Amino acid sequence: MGNDGGSIPKRRELVREAARLPNASELKATALESLIHAWTTCPLSDAPLDFSNTVSDWKGRLYNYEAILRCLIPSSSETDLPETQEAEFARTGIKTLKDVVKLKITTRKDEQGHEFPACPVSMKELGAATRAVYVVPCGHVFAEVAMKEISDTEKQCPECSAAFEERDVIPILSTDEAEIEKLAKRADELKTLGLTHSLKKDKSASKKKRKAEDTRENGANGEIHKEKGIKTDKNKGGKNDISSRINNPMTASLTAKVLAEQEERTKRRKIIDGYKKSEAVG
Repeated sequence: MGNDGGSIPKRRELVREAARLPNASELKATALESLIHAWTTCPLSDAPLDFSNTVSDWKGRLYNYEAILRCLIPSSSETDLPETQEAEFARTGIKTLKDVVKLKITTRKDEQGHEFPACPVSMKELGAATRAVYVVPCGHVFAEVAMKEISDTEKQCPECSAAFEERDVIPILSTDEAEIEKLAKRADELKTLGLTHSLKKDKSASKKKRKAEDTRENGANGEIHKEKGIKTDKNKGGKNDISSRINNPMTASLTAKVLAEQEERTKRRKIIDGYKKSEAVG
């Protein structure tokens, strides 16, 4: 500011510069930065995405499996979540593990040993520069271009040969409004069919139907509860098998806690239903 040849900007110039809207190139750079972040960071835990343990919801968003498990554990547990994380999880709409699909992502390493996700068909690096999709329910991930060429001729996963419908090819982290609207329509259709995003049965959707059937069959309540008890034991054994198949001890422990809590909720619901029925009979 002293004989350096410079000039002092006037207040009017500063205000005009601050109010300037970003141009197209700046908006594109911001969108690319946001997409890179979404491909590398879990939005729930802010931890780096673990491509060997990644899940995705109906919208194609990516999460670490452990982060989903922690959010599903009741807040009364020892691991309370920050309010910001609870709010972020509430916006996802995820209620159970059936609302996400475990992704099977092929990874490669560059010359420096850095690991990155890649398409098993085209071997292209997946990320912000290459649009990617995954197949429900198997969860295999491919480059969108490679998948379109395959799906045009056959509706089988190139990795596991599992059959799929065109609606069950989910774009990952799509920013296209038409695609997002299509995904929302798919979610509504599955809900109507009593299915979740992973194409598994949605037990909450058939809750009212079960209650109506139980009311009509009051005379056989004892047998019905006995059969349900047997099924619960079988399901419990199956859930234990799931947690025992997880190699990571911490992830296995979190999975067991979530499944145990879901089982406890089911038991409490049955007890309440049984009490209401006995009151109605009395």
